[in-house]
Amino acid sequence: MSATPNTQQGFERLAGLSYLNPAAPEPWASFVEQIERVRPYLGSLERWIETLKHPKRTLIVDVPIERDDGTVAHYEGYRVQHNLSRGPGKGGVRFHPDVTLNEVMALAGWMTVKNAAVGLPFGGAKGGIRVDPTTVSKGELQRITRRYTSEIGIIIGPDKDIPAPDVGTNAMTMAVMMDTFSMNRGGTATGVVTGKPIALGGSLGRQEATGRGVFITAREAGRQMGVPIEGARVVVQGFGNVGGIGARLFHAAGARVIAVADHTATLVNEAGIDIPAAMAHAAENGGLKGFAGASPIDIEDFWRLECEFLVPAALEGQLTVERAAGVRARIVVEGANGPTTPAADDVLRERGTLVVPDVLANAGGVTVSYFEWVQDFSSFFWTEDEINERLERIMVGAFSAIWKLAQEKHVSLRTAAFIIACQRVLEARAERGLYP
Repeated sequence: MSATPNTQQGFERLAGLSYLNPAAPEPWASFVEQIERVRPYLGSLERWIETLKHPKRTLIVDVPIERDDGTVAHYEGYRVQHNLSRGPGKGGVRFHPDVTLNEVMALAGWMTVKNAAVGLPFGGAKGGIRVDPTTVSKGELQRITRRYTSEIGIIIGPDKDIPAPDVGTNAMTMAVMMDTFSMNRGGTATGVVTGKPIALGGSLGRQEATGRGVFITAREAGRQMGVPIEGARVVVQGFGNVGGIGARLFHAAGARVIAVADHTATLVNEAGIDIPAAMAHAAENGGLKGFAGASPIDIEDFWRLECEFLVPAALEGQLTVERAAGVRARIVVEGANGPTTPAADDVLRERGTLVVPDVLANAGGVTVSYFEWVQDFSSFFWTEDEINERLERIMVGAFSAIWKLAQEKHVSLRTAAFIIACQRVLEARAERGLYP
C-alpha cells in the first residue's frame, strides 16, 4: 500500500534511519503507524515513544557457503533486536527469498509488542535469510544455517536473544542453530533457541502452540460477539503450522471449515472440508494442490466468502484495503504477523468486523517458547496437558484484559493491545533510564 499521511509523517520523524527507503515503506511503515495510534493514551510515557521507532540493534551478515557443485554462493542474512527493555530478545528466523531488512525490522517490532501484550519477560527480535529453502539441498541448507548462526552468534544467547522457527524454518533448523552455537561456545546451550526437537530440550505442545492460540482467541472473541464455534463457517489462508493446526482445532470443535488456501492452491467446499484428510494430502504432496475434497477458487473470491471466522495465517500485507472492502466475515483472527494493513484495519472496523490482532492471536507460539526456555534453564519438563493448561490461562487472561480496555477506551482490540504493550515497554524503559 502507499504510505498514508500519518505513515509519511512517521517516516519524516525517522530521518535519522538512513537505511530506510521511503519509496518502499512497508511493512515497517505499518508498524510505525500502529505505534503512532497509541500516542494519545501514553500519558507521561509519551516522551519515550521514539524508542519504539528506533530498533536497538540491526545486524546484516553475509552468509557464504560452498554449494554441492563446488561453486560459492552468498546469501544475505539479518537479525534485528527491536527492544530489550523488558528482557532478552525473542523472535523467529525466516528463510524466504523475499526477506528484507525492512520486513525483519517490522517483525521484530511486532514481537516487542506481542511479548509485552501477553506479559512475557522478553523484548522483540527477528531474523531472516534471503533464500528459498526448496531450491537448495539438505546439506546446503545446513551449511547456510550453520554459517548464519555463527555470524549472528555475537548477539544471540540464552540471556541475550533467543531465536525460534518462522516461515521456511522448523525444529531441525533450530537443532542445527543450537548445535552450532554450542560448538562455538564450547558447551551445550539448549536455551539459545526454542522450537527444538523434544530430544534436544524442546517443549511438548510447541508445534501446535501458535495454531492453538489462534483457536483460543477466536473462541473467546466468539463468546463476546455471540458467535459460537460449533457450526461456524471458517475460512483459513495458510495451511502450515499455524493455519493447518488452527483449521484442525476449529474442525474438531464442530466448526465448518469451508475454504483453505496455501501457496499451491485455494480451495472451497461450502459443505465443509475434511481437515484431517486435507492435512494428510498436504503433508504427502507438499501442499493442497490436487486435494479432491474441495474445488479451486480464485484468491480474490476467497476473501469475499461469507463466514463467521476469517483466519489470515500466511504472510504479512495480505488483507489490503481492496480486499477488506469485500470481506463478509464476522470476526478476523490474524494468525500471521501483520496480515492486515492499517488502512484495511479501518475499513474492517467501519464495516463492523471484529479483528483479533496478530500480537494477541498468534502469541501462543512465543508463549510456549517461553515455557521451553524456562524448562531448559531448570532442566525440569512439564507434561503436554500442563503446557496446554498454562497456555490457555495466559491467552484467556491476555484476551480478557485487552477486550476490557478496548471497551473502556472505545478502541479496536489492536489499539488496546498496543496500549497495554507500549505502556509496559516504555515504563521499563523509563525505569531503567538512559546509559551512560
